[in-house]
Amino acid sequence: MEEFYLQSNGGGKLHCAVWRTNQTPRAVVQLVHGIAEHIGRYDHFARYLAENGFIVAAEDHMGHGGSIGEDCVKGYFSGGWMTAVADVKLLCEHMKAEYPGLSYYILGHSMGSFLLRTYLYTYPGTIDAAIISGTGWEPSAVIRAGLAACKLEQLRLGEKRTSPILTKLMFGSYNKPFAPVRTKDDWICSDPAVVDAYTADPLCGFDATIGLARDMLTGIEMNEMRENLLKMDKLLPLLFVSGGKDPVGGMSKGVLRCIDAFKRAGMRKITIRIYPEGRHEMLNEVNRNEVYQDILNWLLQL
Repeated sequence: MEEFYLQSNGGGKLHCAVWRTNQTPRAVVQLVHGIAEHIGRYDHFARYLAENGFIVAAEDHMGHGGSIGEDCVKGYFSGGWMTAVADVKLLCEHMKAEYPGLSYYILGHSMGSFLLRTYLYTYPGTIDAAIISGTGWEPSAVIRAGLAACKLEQLRLGEKRTSPILTKLMFGSYNKPFAPVRTKDDWICSDPAVVDAYTADPLCGFDATIGLARDMLTGIEMNEMRENLLKMDKLLPLLFVSGGKDPVGGMSKGVLRCIDAFKRAGMRKITIRIYPEGRHEMLNEVNRNEVYQDILNWLLQL
């Protein structure tokens, strides 16, 4: 894992990393992490891809991991949602310049899946395949209610503060299907060791700022607009990866609704992998070796 920095579109330094392969590289895979985590958590998966001939790159979003600088608020996107999407593109351009001619793929997980979905209609034709992991679909009424709550809390506290009300509204129900639970994070994975490491990590599991909650809901709302879905490259190969018991994906119902929306928008090359007993983080689940192999097999047939 080689670390470096780029200048974020939102100001400040964007912490990045690259995992290189000892083989003749097949392609570049960029990873886009989720909310309240960091790229270091993907080291094992990135090493696996590198061992199988892929160059892997990732960046810590603004307000996350190594991108929490002196002027950066933890859990806050300076510049908003589209600036974070532009940072994904920034790393993409950097890696393409280093490895011209190689195919380029992006995997986005959780909030990273929503960022990737925005990327797909904002910069169509710039990548060769995408893996959408741990995504979901929210009813428009839920999004509107969430944005209204964000507006009220922003007026009350400011966008750079956290709000227990918003945190409970957005994440409070995720653990309920798994009661009785050991920790507040049991919903992410059924492997206790992974949950304990996440809970103990000071760069994981923190509350998002009001601004980030607003930005993410805004991004999700844009992602579900048909006019945006229609802008995607119809021939782009897509792999959806999800746990059947992922609350972010509505226990697979939201994932299937998302896939249906993609199909109705004309996306023609969709592969689906839903693991019935999996929770939110399939890359960390107890059957992660199976998931790794499935993703690798899909990449190799591109």
